[in-house]
Amino acid sequence: MQPRIEILKEKKLIGKRLTMSYANNQTADLWRSFMPRRKEVVSNVSTDLISMQVYGNSFNFSQFDLNALFDKWAAVEVSGFTEIPEGMEIFTLVGGMYAVFDYKGLNTDTAIFQYIFGTWFPNSAYAVDQRPHFEVLGEKYKNLDPESEEEIWIPIRKKQSF
Repeated sequence: MQPRIEILKEKKLIGKRLTMSYANNQTADLWRSFMPRRKEVVSNVSTDLISMQVYGNSFNFSQFDLNALFDKWAAVEVSGFTEIPEGMEIFTLVGGMYAVFDYKGLNTDTAIFQYIFGTWFPNSAYAVDQRPHFEVLGEKYKNLDPESEEEIWIPIRKKQSF
């Protein structure tokens, strides 16, 4: 599976976030708290949902630690930050180069990420960049359905040559 390489423009997001680790994954709780309130966000630019991971500088993808903490977001893209529902937060997703993988399958299947980080990156001209990772959950996304489709956006930069 080859990704397409895209240059993302800055996006404004409104949503909810939780700090978690993969060992203590609270993604389902986060989405359960966000989904009933998502219609309170009035400046949406689309019906797509954004599932975003913001990793700290110490997060190491080559020596993966299930207990390493990161911020997980359930969000929507908005045109501006004029009306922010109580209990929600804003996030400006900085633009840049991304590898975009079109994924079809269960959102609980980690094989796609094993492929991306274990096979694709080592054999590509790119390295993981220190920016948020996210998934676009569009109209073809169906939670816990093997026919579900989503886009996986991984921030990249050209590998340094020596």
